[in-house]
Amino acid sequence: MKPIHLALTPAPTSAPPLSLYIHLPWCVRKCPYCDFNSHTVPVSPHALLSPHRGERDEVSLRESDSNGHGESSPQIMKQHSRMPVSPHALLSPHRGERDEVSLRESDFNGHGESSPQIMKQHSRMPVSPHSLLSPHRGERDEVSLRESDFNGLPEQRYTDALIRDLEHALPHIWGRTVRSIFFGGGTPSLFSSAAIDRLLTAVRTLTHLDPFAEITLEANPGTVETQRFAEYRAAGINRLSLGIQSFNDRHLSALGRIHSSHEAHQAIAITAQHFDNFNLDLMYALPGQSPQQVAEELRTALSYQPPHLSCYHLTLEPNTPFYLNPPSLPDDDTAADMQAMIELQLAEAGYGHYETSAFALPRRQARHNLNYWQFGDYLGIGAGAHSKLSSHERILRQHRVPQPRAYMEKVEAGAETGQHLLSEQVVDRTAVGFEFMMNALRLTQGFDTALYTERTGMPISLLARSLDQAEQRGLIQRDLQRIAPTPHGQRFLNDLLQLFLPE
Repeated sequence: MKPIHLALTPAPTSAPPLSLYIHLPWCVRKCPYCDFNSHTVPVSPHALLSPHRGERDEVSLRESDSNGHGESSPQIMKQHSRMPVSPHALLSPHRGERDEVSLRESDFNGHGESSPQIMKQHSRMPVSPHSLLSPHRGERDEVSLRESDFNGLPEQRYTDALIRDLEHALPHIWGRTVRSIFFGGGTPSLFSSAAIDRLLTAVRTLTHLDPFAEITLEANPGTVETQRFAEYRAAGINRLSLGIQSFNDRHLSALGRIHSSHEAHQAIAITAQHFDNFNLDLMYALPGQSPQQVAEELRTALSYQPPHLSCYHLTLEPNTPFYLNPPSLPDDDTAADMQAMIELQLAEAGYGHYETSAFALPRRQARHNLNYWQFGDYLGIGAGAHSKLSSHERILRQHRVPQPRAYMEKVEAGAETGQHLLSEQVVDRTAVGFEFMMNALRLTQGFDTALYTERTGMPISLLARSLDQAEQRGLIQRDLQRIAPTPHGQRFLNDLLQLFLPE
């Protein structure tokens, strides 16, 4: 597929740092709040046994055709509302971490990580979706999942497709060093350590991988096994991101999560045995949640001394069950109080609030996600993955076919012809500045003005009018070298970002 040149585009003055995002899109079942590009995988009958009577629940699992991440409708998430944004406002994940990531720099694949949306101060990043619901009462079954339970996962075929995808993407990254890798989903921990090892071996063989690269894998507490985590570490994973979300069984059930509080504690203990660098995802403003319960969640999380914490506000995303049938949530003022309490409690514990939803101990920031926020480059491979790739003459964005089966078929039929690409286009000149700002202004410390020119190929003076308005409203603080959001600007981030929308 040939790139569509929408307009003359500026080019970076030098190649930005490069990250690799690998999307593993399967999960057990999508959670009712999830709009991420994930697809259910068949589970073997023994995985659906009742823990009380050994009887099998008749749970119907099917692959979702959702293209996830809200990719069909780029949006800016306002403080209390949602407003349309130009399609060029494609972001950079994972989100998420969901860390993390994929936030969504037009491409959040992600952490992290992949959706054309701007996440507001109270919005969450993508989270690994899973749940098994009782067909009779909608209650969560306490099911322990093992690797052998997922015998419908086309692991080898999909791994083959990922490697072929990477091979044919190499001309875009010749001579560049891969600084970080993020395995997002879905639930990447459903993949065997052998598959992860094979993928990382291919990356080392085909690219120049920084020997000190940060290599993160997202995992769900319901799929944690001691031996498997040891094998992931041996394969080269050096950072884990756990989708805890809550330590409260009632809240986990309301979110449709498959794991229990006990399993969450167990998963963190196992993770800490094998990884000295890990992230815990937590969500707040949950159905029926009080500020006191949020404080208790934080105390519990801090008892494990995690190097990194991601705290996301539960957001009702379009095209999700929660959006169609909203649960009762804390009001905006209560949610804002929760957020302020989180920031204070984590600051007192020594965690730096370095990005809208991210907190870290000194020198433990997520390097992969920082590259997103600083408008770095990333190659995304896998179903639904996004890429942002810079050269001396343009900034190119790609989006791969989101359905796993179609993705595999198209890669097999001819990755060299670009059949597996849903879209590929050069970023319009009018959108580049806005895309940079909607990422960099998520950072508490902001950015150097020289970085803007380096990453966009344009002088910061082109934004003079918008910067003046933002400063007059108390949304940013700046000097000749640095621009950063004020606390007020962080709290009303999307009001700030609207000032930079292309006219």
